[in-house]
Amino acid sequence: MPGPLAGVRIIDLTVAVLGPVATQILGDLGAEVIKVEAPEGDMMRSIGPARNPGMAAYFLNINRNKKSVVLDLKKPAAQAALLRLAATADVLVHNMRPGAARRNGISYDAVRQANPRIVYASASGWRADHPHGERAAFDDVIQGESGFAALNKDADGAPRYAPMVICDKICGYVLASMVGMALYAREKTGKGQEIHVPMVDTMAAFNLVDHLWHGVFGEPEKGLGYPRMLTPHRRPYATTDGHICLLATTDRQWRNLFAAVGHPELADDPRFNSIAARTANIDGLYEWLAGVLKTRSTADWKQRLDAADVPNGKVNDLMGVVQDPYLREAGFFQSLDHPTEGRLTTMPFPVGFSETKPDRNLPPARLGEHTDAVLRELGLSAGEIAAIRD
Repeated sequence: MPGPLAGVRIIDLTVAVLGPVATQILGDLGAEVIKVEAPEGDMMRSIGPARNPGMAAYFLNINRNKKSVVLDLKKPAAQAALLRLAATADVLVHNMRPGAARRNGISYDAVRQANPRIVYASASGWRADHPHGERAAFDDVIQGESGFAALNKDADGAPRYAPMVICDKICGYVLASMVGMALYAREKTGKGQEIHVPMVDTMAAFNLVDHLWHGVFGEPEKGLGYPRMLTPHRRPYATTDGHICLLATTDRQWRNLFAAVGHPELADDPRFNSIAARTANIDGLYEWLAGVLKTRSTADWKQRLDAADVPNGKVNDLMGVVQDPYLREAGFFQSLDHPTEGRLTTMPFPVGFSETKPDRNLPPARLGEHTDAVLRELGLSAGEIAAIRD
């Protein structure tokens, strides 16, 4: 059975990570995604190990289930071809700055003239109508301005980036979700619309769910930040042979945890017998727990904590994740035979649908692989296609 977005055509003008993550999700869920690239191709084609030029690992990881069309949008003929393509589509997605979109002939006004029903989705660093709207933004910048880098500070208090493009990926998931919302609204109203994901706003909202604290009441000067999240003792706990993660939150879980580590009496200690009391004494509680967990092996603690129904897990490094028995048993990693790149390992979209299970599995496309076919479908002649290529 086709996926939930079967029959939806998406024009993808995105590069880097945020946009391609979003459009890959849409493609994984059944949409036809036509990735329009500049002649030099998406920069991600060159990042990471590769068997052939322009097909590097990073690109392969976020560009499956897409066709590739090359158009030089600096040329009027290519802009005209793109608008003809947009007239056949349900969604157009890009992550350019607003000014760049206008210069390339794909502002919302230009695209909706070609297709009034289109969902026009974009993402950039700041709100498009703000004076910051034309500022350049990459993930490191957003981690800084949204507060993420400061929250992720090192032991010496210095801000630190997460070791991944976390803002791009989170905002990519948000962008994909909003496209789905807009398509649902169009089903009810018959109207397309423009949607925009500002990265700083999105990540600030994401971060402050935990940390707005007294700011909820308009009194940020009284303190921001959830103490349990910010204590330096909140970390994976060392055992005799590795590390273990665990988290008790409810009174019942803490009672079970205290019993599992051999100190059931602490459940009635006034410092630890309620959520409020534990929050007020979180530094001491976590420091004490770290000392206790050093005394046994990871496997021993896992057995005890599982029996006590306390959430816990071992700490995997990247190789541990790739070799994790659960992920292997669940079929998380799948093999894909690419016509030019050979056998690839891929990670399909992990969300399950009982009735509309996605079945698309197109390999990541070579640069411009589908240009002629897509332009012929639009009715362009061989001469027109050659002119656009030239």
